[in-house]
Amino acid sequence: MRLDKLLSNLKYGSRKEIKELIKKRLVTVNGTLCKQSDVEIDPNHDTIMINNIEVYYRESLILMVHKPKGYLSANHDNLHKTVFSLVPDKYLRLDLKMAGRLDIDACGIMLLTNDGSIAHQLTHPRQHVDKTYEVTLNKVIDEKNIKPLYHGVELKDEDGSTYIGVAKYLTFEGKVAQITIDQGRFHQVKKMFKAVGYEVLELKRITYGKLNLDIEEGDFREVSLSEII
Repeated sequence: MRLDKLLSNLKYGSRKEIKELIKKRLVTVNGTLCKQSDVEIDPNHDTIMINNIEVYYRESLILMVHKPKGYLSANHDNLHKTVFSLVPDKYLRLDLKMAGRLDIDACGIMLLTNDGSIAHQLTHPRQHVDKTYEVTLNKVIDEKNIKPLYHGVELKDEDGSTYIGVAKYLTFEGKVAQITIDQGRFHQVKKMFKAVGYEVLELKRITYGKLNLDIEEGDFREVSLSEII
């Protein structure tokens, strides 16, 4: 890959601006001062520095972020903090996308990736990736009331179409339940409990596939696909 193409893709500037950085003797490749912007490099193996700061590059990256309540599942927003504001700039240069969302009033695991094929594997309904949520409800749970969740309840999607929401696993004590689903439609967990007479007051995603929430609120870490599915 050409050096100027890589740095432009990573939002260090236009190709013209990259040339200016090189003219100012601010760019090195493997410790050697770079003199041409169109030099061929291997971003997976070569060490590129701009003004003595290493350029971070990953062809395929997944980040697990522990989203707090009050953060929006969006890249930018004028009113609210977003999940991307929890991630350092070096990762944001990689054009990360969300692999699934969480409501602004929910918290827990969110996955960000720059790899479209991975995003598809994690989110497409046919992949059936399990996700477990811990929910606090508005009243003590009665087993006979929530039994329909084991067999499936009819829910309505945003476009008006209907689907069946099924709890693969469900445990509960008092007002707190843990529910596992392998779908992930808009407000699905809230809709499922509403269908059997409960309101979700708190919602936290604690697993995503095999991945457990093992970081503090607001933190993040790199994860591999094998940790998830």
